[in-house]
Amino acid sequence: METSQKANLLQRLVDLLPYRRPFLFVDRLLEIDEESIQGEYTFRADEDFYRGHFPENPVTPGVILIECMAQIGLVAFGIFLSGVYRSGFLDAFAFTSTNVDFLKMVRPGERVTVSAEKVYWRFGKLKVRCTMTNQQGETVCKGNMSGMVIKSQA
Repeated sequence: METSQKANLLQRLVDLLPYRRPFLFVDRLLEIDEESIQGEYTFRADEDFYRGHFPENPVTPGVILIECMAQIGLVAFGIFLSGVYRSGFLDAFAFTSTNVDFLKMVRPGERVTVSAEKVYWRFGKLKVRCTMTNQQGETVCKGNMSGMVIKSQA
C-alpha cells in the first residue's frame, strides 16, 4: 500500500470511531496491519476530568487510560479487521473485558502511544495484548483487552 493510501486508511479509521470530543482519546493512528495497531493521544491540560482528579495534583484517571487503549487497540483495530471501513457502517463495538496493570502516571500535556497485538480475532470477537508508553518510552500500563462487533438485528 502506498503512503498516501495508508494515510487515508488510518484517517478513515479514526473518522469511523463512534466517539467525538470530549470522549475521543485518539489523535492519530500510526500503523496497522492484520496483526497489530499503533496510535497516539495527547492528554490536553484542559481535559475536564483534571478539574476533579486531583485539583492540586492532576493525574489522568486509570479508567480514561483504559478507554484510550480500548479506542485504539480494540475499536479502531476491530473496524479494520472486520472490514467495516470499506462500507462505513458499524452497528456497535462492545468492550467486554480487561485486565490492565498500571505502572506510571500520566499527567496533563503528556502524549502516549498505544500498541496492541492481536491475540485472536474470530466470530467478531477481538482479544489483544495492549501496551501504553509515554514520550520517554516507559510503559505506563499494559494488559489484555477484549471486545466484539455487535451486528444489528435488521
